[in-house]
Amino acid sequence: MNVKMMWISLSAATAVLAAGCSPSFWGGGATGAVGAGAGYEWHANQEKKKIDDDLKAGKIDQREYDIRRDQIQRDSVLQ
Repeated sequence: MNVKMMWISLSAATAVLAAGCSPSFWGGGATGAVGAGAGYEWHANQEKKKIDDDLKAGKIDQREYDIRRDQIQRDSVLQ
C-alpha cells in the first residue's frame, strides 16, 4: 500500500470514528492532519534538494535522478 492510500484510509477511518465528536475535536484533528501533511511535504522537499545536490556533484547520473525524483513525486501528498 503506498503512502497516498494509507493517508486516505487513515483520514477516512478518523472521520468515521469521530463523526459524533465535538467541534473542538474537529479543530484539533484538522490541525494535526495539516501538521502531519506539512511535515511529510517538508521531508519530500528535503529529499528533492538532496538528489539535486547529488546530481550536481556527480554522485548519481540523470537516469538515477529521474527515477528518484519520480518516486518522490508519486509519494507526495500534494504533488
